[in-house]
Formats: sequence, structure tokens, C-alpha cells
Amino acid sequence: MRTWITRRELDRAQIRQLATGRWITEHRNVLITGATGVGKTYLACALGQHACRQGYRTIYRRLPRFFQELALARADGSYTTLLARLARVDVLILDDWGLAAVTDVQRQDLLEVMEDRDATRSTIITSQLPRDQWHTYLGDPTIADAVLDRLVHNAYPITLKGPSRRKEKA
Repeated sequence: MRTWITRRELDRAQIRQLATGRWITEHRNVLITGATGVGKTYLACALGQHACRQGYRTIYRRLPRFFQELALARADGSYTTLLARLARVDVLILDDWGLAAVTDVQRQDLLEVMEDRDATRSTIITSQLPRDQWHTYLGDPTIADAVLDRLVHNAYPITLKGPSRRKEKA
């Protein structure tokens, strides 16, 4: 693990602090960015698994499937139930933020979910996009402001560096 922390240029003190789980009790978010293959999903899942071991309810979703799940819930009438479930989960991990353009409905869904979780639950986001490009990714400036205000202002930002782990294995 020590080599992984060094190669990814992680702040050892920040990782120790996150390992305490205090970020969850304080309802803070974790925003993990970096290039393809640097370990964003690995780190997000490690934090999620640690949260589970500490007794916190955790859900992991890739953002494209997350949007599909919300669309299906809209169609079958379980949308409100799904939103309530997402509002109650202690840690929501949304992986692959920014891979595909979002629709107006998806932007609105994201705002609903983040509004329900704001200052009451924790969210982990992983993205290849640097945080300064998230506003553009979300498109609509008003909704982007609202979503990012709920995510970014109380977050631990982590930017992973180094070569792709997948290329190292090849």
C-alpha cells in the first residue's frame, strides 16, 4: 500500500483521516479525479468497503447505470421510492462521472439526489474530468451551480497521478 500511495501522489495524512470514517459522520464528500487506470474506482471502493465494515450503508453505481436505474424507476412508478432510498444510504459512490453527456432529465435527477443528500449523507465521485470541467460537463449553468454547490463545498478532493495500472499489467 505504501508504494501505491507514493506512486499515486496521495497525501498520506488525508488517507489516514479518511480511514477514520469521520468524513461520513460529518457528511462530507470525496471527489477522486485522475487519468484512466490510475485507481480511482479502486480507491472509491476501498473507502466504500471500509465504510461498510464500520457499519455504514453503502451503494456503488457507475453513473451511466445510475441514470438507467433512475429512468426505469420513473417509468415503473418507483421513482419516489428510489429517491428516498438514495437519500437514506450513508455513502453513495458514483463512478465514471463525466464519461457521457447528460440529458436535461439526468441533470434534474442528479440535482434531486444531491439535494436530498446535502449535509445529511456522504457521496464519493470518481471522474477522469478535472473538477474545474464539471460545470461545463453538466451543461445547464443553473443546475450545474446547484449540483456542484452540494458536492464540492464540503469535499475532500483527491487527484491521483501515475501510470495506468492496466497498462502495467499488460
